Amino acid sequence: MNKTALITGATAGIGAACTRLFIRNGWRVVGTGRRGDRLRQLQEELGSAFLPLELDMRDIPGVRELARLDAPWGDIDLLINNAGLAPPMADLQDAEWEQLETVLQTNISGLVALTNALLPKLIARKGGIVNLSSVAGSYPYRGGAVYGGTKAFVRQFSLALRCDLAGTGVRVTSIEPGMAETEFTLVRTGGDQAASDKLYSNMDPMTAEDLAETIWWVATLPPHLNINALELMPTTQSFAGFTVTRKD
Repeated sequence: MNKTALITGATAGIGAACTRLFIRNGWRVVGTGRRGDRLRQLQEELGSAFLPLELDMRDIPGVRELARLDAPWGDIDLLINNAGLAPPMADLQDAEWEQLETVLQTNISGLVALTNALLPKLIARKGGIVNLSSVAGSYPYRGGAVYGGTKAFVRQFSLALRCDLAGTGVRVTSIEPGMAETEFTLVRTGGDQAASDKLYSNMDPMTAEDLAETIWWVATLPPHLNINALELMPTTQSFAGFTVTRKD
């Protein structure tokens, strides 16, 4: 066990799947999340290779403290910026600011603060960064202005960070999934299981495990290879047509 990953949003979905996969392959994982009970369950399941840290990505001082972890947990080889969420589906003119602010702080401010704080260690260890963006950052849809905007930021941040890190050996990848059946829709709808089931019914979506395997592949490529951005969709998902509003 000679490598350590820090995975945000490790309590469910892609983050939990990545945590299990990396530990199964001999890594240590520092996992953060807001739900302490989920983190404790993961620690019971995964044992001493997992360090659970209860943390909200909006807590910027707490996020930046992660760069001060003692060895071996502080010897970060890979940062997976997975934590993120979407506000309820609503036109911006109908949205509640508090919900939008939570998304902006989590998806952008927390991600940038953590990345900035960890860069000296990642540079020293010639490590890697995987940022979870989304196809929503490239393809607009009604009700997705803020969420899609944050994911477009994550994509551009990742590409520009590659420029900043040129010559350091640090690799940066933007992972941009389409429909994957996780708790994403449950969180977005305030726990509406029926809405989540309807969204993913009869369409064979991607799974958290699919994306964890993809991230593992990216992270374990030879060090001279960098995947800049990788967009994934289930075969059953494609691009929407243009919306046309017709006169009465």
